[in-house]
Amino acid sequence: MSGAYIPLTSGLVARPRLRAGSHGIRLLLFLLECALGIVLVALAAALAHWSQWLLPVAVLLYLLIVVPTALLCGFWQAVTVSLSAVVAHSYFTAHQPAINEVSNPANSITLVVFVLTALLVSRLSASVKEHAQEAESRGEQMHDLYEFSRRTLQMNLHMEPGLQLAELIHEIFELEAVVVFDADLHEVYQAGFWNVDARELAQTVYYFEKSDDDPLTGIGRRVLRLGAVPIGSMVLRGETTPLTNDAIASLVALTFDRYRAFVNESHMKAEHRTEQLRTAVLDSLAHAYKTPLTAIRAASTGLAEMRHLTEGQSELVALIDEQTGLLNELTTRLLTTARLDAEEITIHATAVGVASLVDEVISSLKDRLASMKVVVEIDREDRVVNCDRSLMLALLTQYIDNAGKYSVFGSTITIRVEHSKNEVIFSVKSHGPVIPLADRERIFDRYYRSSTSSNRASGTGIGLSVAKRVARVHGGHVWVTSEEFQGTTFFAAIPDSLPRKGKV
Repeated sequence: MSGAYIPLTSGLVARPRLRAGSHGIRLLLFLLECALGIVLVALAAALAHWSQWLLPVAVLLYLLIVVPTALLCGFWQAVTVSLSAVVAHSYFTAHQPAINEVSNPANSITLVVFVLTALLVSRLSASVKEHAQEAESRGEQMHDLYEFSRRTLQMNLHMEPGLQLAELIHEIFELEAVVVFDADLHEVYQAGFWNVDARELAQTVYYFEKSDDDPLTGIGRRVLRLGAVPIGSMVLRGETTPLTNDAIASLVALTFDRYRAFVNESHMKAEHRTEQLRTAVLDSLAHAYKTPLTAIRAASTGLAEMRHLTEGQSELVALIDEQTGLLNELTTRLLTTARLDAEEITIHATAVGVASLVDEVISSLKDRLASMKVVVEIDREDRVVNCDRSLMLALLTQYIDNAGKYSVFGSTITIRVEHSKNEVIFSVKSHGPVIPLADRERIFDRYYRSSTSSNRASGTGIGLSVAKRVARVHGGHVWVTSEEFQGTTFFAAIPDSLPRKGKV
């Protein structure tokens, strides 16, 4: 990285030459203005000498030259002209001994007052002129900033904004060169001519967070920030002020932020459309599977009731019946998922006894839980929850089934139900592999499987997403905790009062 500073010096070669030429033109203009003033003063002095005017009269004539010079040209031009008036008048007075104005003390005082008056008027006029120029410059800068902000709002955000911004800055502010670095996309965009590597120049500003202005070279460097977070950098070469550079950098950063928000919104809309299509496909497939599964199960049941089957045939029929049951269970889950993916569903809420609800789930999973010790803790025997019974069965089945899959053989699964702050909280605790912190939020997303290899058990990645959607449609929420010595606990909080319809 030691060579990263090279562009900050070598990139400024062309600029001093341009500045030197500009200074040369200004010096020539200064000399011409002074020369013109001196010529006018010499003519006025000659006229005063020829007409034999007294000094007070000549001073008024000189002031008529000095004051316009101060107003039109500047302070130093007026000072030069006023001093030349003193020199010219003294020269002609020396060749007019009859009047002998120099020996008169009043005339000396008059000359001093003239010089002081000329300097004061020149200073005041120059100050007024500078303020007027500054006000005009600020007005132009405000107009340029307004135009820049207006055109950034009209920018096509379907394209990356970096190149558009660089070209707009170059055009509106009439700069020599512009380079913009987008750290998120790691792209550099430039407009105008750079005689060095613009990419390295912009990246050096970003990585070293170097924001400054160099009046000698006309280079302005800015780190683009959103709050305190750096998101890129910008380097400008041209006639700008530090405040203008700050404003441009802020507008560029805001445009980058708008672009990211627009892209994220577009991705969300696309993902939503994809999810809707996926839901339709799941619903269609699940319904299509139901008919042949029903026929297969009916046939296997009929075969099992037939006599004269060999032992091997009976085992095959039992296997068919068992696997058909698993397929039927998976199909039911797919149908439940498709139903929950609808934008709005009706909840058939009734007062459901918690104890009977839990017992029904445990009974349906007795084979899965055969090697486990199951403990049920309910704060009240008559505890009820207002819910859609079939949906809550799906939620608890998923929680308890997961506990059976991932628990250490022979360990205890604790199912607890308690009331807290107008919610009935269901929890299922088991002892098995720890769920990493990074997975605890995403584990409820559809098709997501934990990144831990020890957590790889058979499954589709659908169940926990169904549990999350069931809780949300009831107006509740789900979460999980997982510690090495405390075990893993899945929670579902269901409110006491439920809406008739719920958003998923």
